[in-house]
Amino acid sequence: MPATFPYPPNVERAMQTLYRSLRENDRRRYAAVEAAKLGHGGLDYITTLLGCDPKTVRHGQQDLEQLADQDLEDIDPDRRVRRPGGGRKPARESFPDLVPSLHAVLEDHTAGDPMHQEVIWTDLTPREIGEALMEKDLYVCEQVIRQLLDDEGYRRHQMQKYLDMGEHPDRDAQFENIARIKREYLGSPDPILSIDTKKRELLGTFYRDGRVYTRQGLLAYDHDFPSYALGVVIPYGLYDLKRNFGYLSLGTSHDTTEFACDSIGWWWTNYGRSLYPDADSLCLLCDGGGSNSADKYLFKEDLQKLADRLELEIRIAHYPPYCSKYNPIERRLFPHVTRACQGVIFDSVATVQRLVEKTRTATGLGVVVEVLEKVYQTGRKYAAGFKKGMKIVFDDYLPKWNYRAIPAAS
Repeated sequence: MPATFPYPPNVERAMQTLYRSLRENDRRRYAAVEAAKLGHGGLDYITTLLGCDPKTVRHGQQDLEQLADQDLEDIDPDRRVRRPGGGRKPARESFPDLVPSLHAVLEDHTAGDPMHQEVIWTDLTPREIGEALMEKDLYVCEQVIRQLLDDEGYRRHQMQKYLDMGEHPDRDAQFENIARIKREYLGSPDPILSIDTKKRELLGTFYRDGRVYTRQGLLAYDHDFPSYALGVVIPYGLYDLKRNFGYLSLGTSHDTTEFACDSIGWWWTNYGRSLYPDADSLCLLCDGGGSNSADKYLFKEDLQKLADRLELEIRIAHYPPYCSKYNPIERRLFPHVTRACQGVIFDSVATVQRLVEKTRTATGLGVVVEVLEKVYQTGRKYAAGFKKGMKIVFDDYLPKWNYRAIPAAS
């Protein structure tokens, strides 16, 4: 007995959803089955409900008749929907001149790396390429152009700051030396830290990269003029290689050698001494410039004062010039701190401290933050007699980058 129709609205909605979820051949067969269930008038109702043509339903009825003549075991559910060769031909085949014309358009807008022929790029967008092709009577959409660029090996990449600006002749030798020092300290009761100063940040309504969940967009100044700043914050980072943990001191005045040594002293006094009770030495891996520069005798003087105050030997190993990206803190701590602070306005030092303390990773990284409100003086000079009588002990091997501050009590 034929079913009664129209069906309830919820059933109609379910039928429409199912129809749209099916493949092309299954759609027409499903429509044919539903029309057959309803009998007289069912065809018009089903075509209206599902939005298909009566010819589609009749095609489905023919499919069902052919399937009825087959054994169930012979029906292949993975059989292709259309015959081989069906569908729209690729743009390359429809327009034989398309690829040569694309090359001609790109010819005057392509640059490359003279040292690597495979590195090439273009400054044209797909829309601009499409407009240039239209002048050659070739009309293709942007999606086709993107596919052509992909086929030709063009990909969207962001520029990476990776290339060294120079190379010191002792570069590899110092890397091998640092690897040896790291093995030595990692196998001892002594701590080894990677240290560096992160980028100075302005306090105030200044733009910062990143996105946050908000009901209304955050507004910031359209220029980063320091004169509009409420102050500055200078994060000095210390990364414990043994414990995979970070420590940041936030300065509010200047990035000086005294600030760097005070940050190291803060870590040892509050954390290092208890974490490493049997330590006789502290190893610091750092860049060759900035507040802990390898060329500054002022840093060595402040470092010696720190060693005397802590009564602890401090070993320094500088990375060679142009190699700061290899310093462990640059990839193991600072990127995670940046992510924890992204998209938020730094309106106060307290806000910066709260955001940085949120830094966490699945591998157990965490961060402790301290604010050093001391005003550090710039333009200081090392004492007149320090260079001649300093107690810094330089290594025999690459002494410029490797040395120790021995406490006076030793």
